[in-house]
Amino acid sequence: MDWSIQEIARLTGTTSRTLRHYDAIGLLPPTSIAANGYRCYDEAALVRLQRILLLKELGLPLTTIAEVLDRRDDPVEALSQHLVSLGRERDRLDRQLAAVTVTITRLKAGEPLMAEEMFDGFDHREYKEEVTRRWGADAYRRGGDEWWSRKSPEEQQEWKARVSALSEDWIAAAEAGAGPESDRCQDLARRHVEWLRAVPGTPANDPDGDLAGYVRGLGQMYVDDPRFAANYGGTGGAQLVRDALERYLVTRGL
Repeated sequence: MDWSIQEIARLTGTTSRTLRHYDAIGLLPPTSIAANGYRCYDEAALVRLQRILLLKELGLPLTTIAEVLDRRDDPVEALSQHLVSLGRERDRLDRQLAAVTVTITRLKAGEPLMAEEMFDGFDHREYKEEVTRRWGADAYRRGGDEWWSRKSPEEQQEWKARVSALSEDWIAAAEAGAGPESDRCQDLARRHVEWLRAVPGTPANDPDGDLAGYVRGLGQMYVDDPRFAANYGGTGGAQLVRDALERYLVTRGL
């Protein structure tokens, strides 16, 4: 079955102009063009469009979306990674919904508000206690609070998209059975370390800091803490990240 460009625009809430733009840049060409000149799309095109829209919601630019789609030929595998990300986002939204519901209930009942309840799921700094305990309050202040607060909403969204893409690529590598020493995982390890280096106030960002110790500590924490392991598809994925990071450090004499 094929769908016309008007039908796709209606179903997705986008516009025919947007779909024609996707065609012009090679992101989503139509499956065929009817005799009347209308663009038509088959099921494979719809799956690709679904992936495009999911990646757009992560804040990725169209050029990056094209690169992501070209790297992953298996739509089932790719959509499975999206499903993991959507599950994490759903959990965060569920916490926000619960927090707002509690606020409404307390306001209606005339009960005092509890700040700890009101902002569950809203704050990006949910790991403040662990960061402070492991690397000190100054690392949290400079590397988490101030640094993040200075970012514009667009920059924050771009950073989240970068982190999400890295997590999804790790999960995909684990599910594909890639070994920690493989070129695929070593490239991911490089990206992972570059990401860590970009966060001010941490040993990875400090030229005199213990980069190797910091990375190794994080790698083990990914495995030990289910909350972090979930970002990599579970304990098995977290172990792959840890081992690949270790290999990356060793090959560079760190």
